[in-house]
Amino acid sequence: MLAVRWYLRFALSYRDVEELLAERGIEVDHVTVYRWVQRFAPLLADAARPCRHCPGDRGFVDETYVKVAGRWTYLYRAVDQHGQVIDVVASTRRDQAAARRFFARALSHGRRPVEVTTDKAPVYQRILDEMLPEACHVDVARESNRIETDHGRLKARLRPMRGLKRLRSAQTVSAGHALVQNIRRGHYERAVGTDPHLRLATAFTELARGL
Repeated sequence: MLAVRWYLRFALSYRDVEELLAERGIEVDHVTVYRWVQRFAPLLADAARPCRHCPGDRGFVDETYVKVAGRWTYLYRAVDQHGQVIDVVASTRRDQAAARRFFARALSHGRRPVEVTTDKAPVYQRILDEMLPEACHVDVARESNRIETDHGRLKARLRPMRGLKRLRSAQTVSAGHALVQNIRRGHYERAVGTDPHLRLATAFTELARGL
C-alpha cells in the first residue's frame, strides 16, 4: 500500500519508488511496483466507492491527451464545482462513441448535474441532448478553466513516466490519481477528522483492511 500510495500521489517513476523502498531496507523490483499499482489501484477505488460523496450539481467535462505506446490517447475527465473528479476514461478515439461511453459512466455516480460545461466540440452538444436533455449546457471558453487546471495536475503526475505502454495503464494510473486527489480534498468519508497531511495515508490504511 505504501508503494502504491507513493506512486499515485507523487511525481515518481516505478524506479524511483524502487529506490525509496530500498532506502528503507525493502528490496522490490520496479516491475513488481508496476504490477502492484495495476492490481491494487482499481481495488482501492472500488473499496472507497461506498463512502464517496455525491458529486455536485455542476459538471465540467473535457478531454486531454497522453502518449500510449508512442500514440496519442485521449483521457475524458469530469470534475464538479467542488473539485471532485467525477470520472476518467481513457480512449484511443475522440469521437461520439467515446464521449457517450464516458458520459454513461460519469452519470452513474449519483446526482445528475443541472449544468454541464464543455468546450465547443459539437459532439458534446449531441451527447448532452441525448443523455442529459434537462441540463443547461455551457460552452464558453473561459468557463472551462476549472477542468483545464485539473488536467495540469494529472499531466504533472504523468510526466516522469515518459509515456505509457498500454491503454489499461493509462486508465489505471489516471483513475488512481483521481482517487488520491479526491481523498486529499475530503470527498470521501474516510479520515475526514485527520490532519490533512495524514489524510491519504490514513485512508489507504483503512481501505487496505477491507481488501
